[in-house]
Amino acid sequence: YDPWTEVWRVTGAMNTARYWHTATLLGNGTVLVTGGIGSSGYLNSAELYDPWTGVWRVTGAMNSARERHTATLLGNGTVLVSGGWTGSVYLNSAE
Repeated sequence: YDPWTEVWRVTGAMNTARYWHTATLLGNGTVLVTGGIGSSGYLNSAELYDPWTGVWRVTGAMNSARERHTATLLGNGTVLVSGGWTGSVYLNSAE
């Protein structure tokens, strides 16, 4: 979505379809998407979106599969992922 023109445009598709994930805007303008639920179940995977190219690329996986978690950009540029649900237990872990 371009707020200046108020126009939506189609861009590249994620590598893994997911819902109940998080999306975190990073300091360099890319977007980190983590976890959620996909067709194979709960996800520990993560992807980076580059808005200048419209391309998604797979990046390092989390240690725990989780959905409905939080992902917070910290002052040093890292992202803290915490909590969530695995389908059977609530998580108190963070990474």
